[in-house]
Amino acid sequence: MPKMDLLQDIQIKKAKPQEKEYFLNDGGGLRLSIFPDGKKVWQFRYTLHGKRKKTSFKTYPTVSLKEARTKRQDYQTLINSGIDPIDNAKQIKEENIIDINGMFLNVASEWLDKESARTMNSTHEGKIRVFENDIYPFFKNKHIKDIVINDIIKVIEIKQLQAHEVASKIFNYLDNLFRYAVLKRYCDRNILADIRKSDILRPKKVKHFSKITDPKILYELRESIYNYTGSHSLRNALKFVLHVPLRAENLCSMKWEYIDFEEKSLIVPRKEMKIKDSNLDDFKLPLTDEVINILKEQYLFTSHQAYVFLGTNNRDSINNESPNRALQRMGFNDDSKGRKIRLHGFRGTFRSLIDTLDIDNKFSFDLKERALDHHEKNETARAYNHKADFYKQFISLMNFWSAYVMGLSE
Repeated sequence: MPKMDLLQDIQIKKAKPQEKEYFLNDGGGLRLSIFPDGKKVWQFRYTLHGKRKKTSFKTYPTVSLKEARTKRQDYQTLINSGIDPIDNAKQIKEENIIDINGMFLNVASEWLDKESARTMNSTHEGKIRVFENDIYPFFKNKHIKDIVINDIIKVIEIKQLQAHEVASKIFNYLDNLFRYAVLKRYCDRNILADIRKSDILRPKKVKHFSKITDPKILYELRESIYNYTGSHSLRNALKFVLHVPLRAENLCSMKWEYIDFEEKSLIVPRKEMKIKDSNLDDFKLPLTDEVINILKEQYLFTSHQAYVFLGTNNRDSINNESPNRALQRMGFNDDSKGRKIRLHGFRGTFRSLIDTLDIDNKFSFDLKERALDHHEKNETARAYNHKADFYKQFISLMNFWSAYVMGLSE
C-alpha cells in the first residue's frame, strides 16, 4: 500500500474552496474539510465497538495542524482503551459545569431563586439577609463539597451568641441547601443528615409574644392609637389590627384589591398567607362598620396606589417594623407592667380575650382558630376540614370583638 503523504501548513493555506466540499487527508482518521464558503474544519473519523463515528476539532487556523494531530493522538489513546472520545468530552464538560456551579455562592444563589417561588417576599428577603450577613462570609470562596461539619458548627455557634433564632434558621437553611446540592450532584451527601440541631444549639427558653389582656391597658392602647399624631398609614394600620388580627406581613402589605366595600369583606390570596396550601381557600373575613370607616378614611390618602398603608415614599407598603416603633413611642414597651405589645401581639390579645369573654361558648374553638388562619398541622386532618366555611360565623365573632374594643372605657 502506498504511503500517504502527510499534510503541510503551506498546503492547507493554499487550499481554495470549490463548488463542493472536499477533503485533505492527514491519515489516522484526521482530515481537513474545505467548504464552498472557504471554511476549513478539522474532522476525525474512528471506529469503536464496530461503529463508525465522526467528530470535529473546530476550524483551521484556530486549531493548527500540530494541535489537530495532538488531539488525534489523545483521542486514539482513549479509543485504544475502549473509551469513546465524544462521550468522554461530554462528561468532562458536564463535570466542569458541575464544578463551577458547585461553588457555594453559586449553589446558594440557585437554591434561593428556587425558594423564592414558594415563600412570601418578606420571608425570602429575610432569608437572603441571613445568607449575606451570616453565611457567605465563611463559605464564599469554598466549593460546597469541601465544606465539613465543623465549618457549619462554627457558623452556628458564633451566631447563637447573638441571635438564637437566627442560628436555628441557619441550620435549617443549610440542611435544605445541602439536600438540594446532592440532588444537583454538586456534592455527594448532605453532611447535616446525621446531625441533630439540638446537639449544636443550646436550648432557648421559650418566650411568647407580648400581648395586652388587661382591659384598662387595652383601653389606653386604643386611645393612644386613635389619637396618634404620626402618619395616617401608621395610625390606621394600628386601628385596623385592633379589630382585625392579621399577621404583620399581611397587614403591612395589604392591597386595595383585597377590600370589598360593598360586601364589607377582606380577601387575602392564599399564596400571600403563611400557610400556602393550594387546597385551602383564600383567607376571607367580614369587616365591621368601624373597620369600614377606618378604610374609608385611609382611602382618601392612598387610593392612588396599590397598597392600603403606604410608607414614607408614598409608593411602597409600610415596613413591618414601622408600626412596632410607633407602639414604642406611645409607651407600650414595658413587659413587666403588661404594657408591651408588637404587631403580632394583637393576635394573642384577640385570642386570649375572646376565650375570656366568651362565657356562653357562642364561638367554637375552630372558629377562633380560623379567624387567625390557624389550621391543623397534620395534613391528613387538614384534608378533612379544609373546605369548612366559617364566613357567616365570622360575622358574629368579628362584630363581637370590634364592639368590645370600642366599648372599652376608662
